[in-house]
Amino acid sequence: MRVSVILGHPDPASLNHAIAHAVEDALIELGCDVRFHDLCAEGFDPALPAAEIARDAPLPPLVARHCAEIREAGGLVIVHPDWWGMPPAVLKGWVDRVLRPGVAYEFLPGDGGEGVPRGLLQPMTALVLNTSNTPPAREQAVFGDPLERLWRDCVLQFCGVRRVVRRTFGVVCTSTAVERAAWLAEAADLARREFSEHTQQGVCNDQP
Repeated sequence: MRVSVILGHPDPASLNHAIAHAVEDALIELGCDVRFHDLCAEGFDPALPAAEIARDAPLPPLVARHCAEIREAGGLVIVHPDWWGMPPAVLKGWVDRVLRPGVAYEFLPGDGGEGVPRGLLQPMTALVLNTSNTPPAREQAVFGDPLERLWRDCVLQFCGVRRVVRRTFGVVCTSTAVERAAWLAEAADLARREFSEHTQQGVCNDQP
């Protein structure tokens, strides 16, 4: 089983980077084939050009690589901060350019695009890890946790992902070193819990 880890944060010293690498290390320990992508470090361009909109459009090499990997992935981990109730632009652009028709979903014959599509991503677990500076009570009462609806309903289940697990770590701006260390350990434990079943079945390391 291959697991794609997608990181959307521009600062290598950020908690998001630490979380993503803690998860990466845990998955490698499990024996998973991890494809780690720091989108900002890769220079991933979030702007979807008109020439890429068509289903069969030719794709730049980096975008084509991401598309090929997400087709083959049996697991997905997404790490990003909560900025204005949304992911950073680089990650939104990854969704626009990679989770495209023919890769992540398709419309059935006779459907001109107005119906409900069929998700193409193979049954997988998606783990979404966020950081936030908004206390949980205020997030729910004032904003309604838009990232939950975005990732679970609007993106991942739309594309056929059956299990979506999400965790938000915060409040980051007032956190202590002890709290941050505990969050890193929790993120690693979440990855082990969600993907260890595949390892036990010999899926992560491609055993029969």
